[in-house]
Amino acid sequence: MILLESHNYIIQTTLAEKLIKPSSLDVKFVDFDGVHFHLSTPERKTSVLLSMQIRCWDELVKYGAMDILKREYGALVAPQPEAEYNVSLVIDLDQVPEGAEARDAFIMSVALIKRNALAAPFELGFKTQKELEASGGTQGELMQIHYRDEEAIYVQAAPDRVTVIFSTVFQEETDRIFGKVFLQEFVDARRQPSIQTAPQVLYTNRDPPLEIRHVPGLRNTDDIGYVTFVLFPRHFANPNTASSTISHIQLFRDYLHYHIKCSKAYMHSRMRHRVAEFQKVLNRAKMEVATTERKTVTGRTLQSR
Repeated sequence: MILLESHNYIIQTTLAEKLIKPSSLDVKFVDFDGVHFHLSTPERKTSVLLSMQIRCWDELVKYGAMDILKREYGALVAPQPEAEYNVSLVIDLDQVPEGAEARDAFIMSVALIKRNALAAPFELGFKTQKELEASGGTQGELMQIHYRDEEAIYVQAAPDRVTVIFSTVFQEETDRIFGKVFLQEFVDARRQPSIQTAPQVLYTNRDPPLEIRHVPGLRNTDDIGYVTFVLFPRHFANPNTASSTISHIQLFRDYLHYHIKCSKAYMHSRMRHRVAEFQKVLNRAKMEVATTERKTVTGRTLQSR
């Protein structure tokens, strides 16, 4: 199995190509979570406009998304976003840092725009945890990010931990069975001595965890599951560790469903291979029918089978 990347590959490759050979551009595309992007050159070939539209933008702004984007991109953030989009970056190709490493780092940072926007509630949760630990508080605000239809991420800080809950819908019965197997592996793998420091993972089907049971409008049908990650201070002890934790946990839902589909595709391919092998065996098992010729007194030929 592979891990999905946090950055957007289309943004990365397109910017890299335009830095080598600037040209007119007008590309619209959609990411894993239904996030819409638009890359264009509305004014000149060396000025690229990158716009993003995400369904949970208002919730992200509430938790500090604009502050993070301005911290990461500074003057690149447009004062007024493109129409029908939530945020835009104006990238002057003539002002991109020189040098291969600096240029690659700049392109990667731009390709991480969705990741940086979604990092807002997690960074706020980590900050709140430290404040609660120092002040002896009880619990922080339950932050809700409805980033998909009927699915959401819930983040809540406590004095000794940060709890992250994913709600995910399984469209098919087989998906729910595969998902349960995968999540059980998360639980079992943590028992190994080498990864006992990994976050605790809990899974419930239909019934929401106690932390969010009071939230109105939650579904309690068989096709929905809730996955809880318990992050302790060691998982965000320093900026590098916190950044890595945010990048990985954001992609959990996509990672889960991606590998469910990969597993189903692999099983289907093996089933087709096995059927083909059985057909070969059956073909070899067919008996050849012997034919004999007999002649009558008059010389006529009769064939019997």
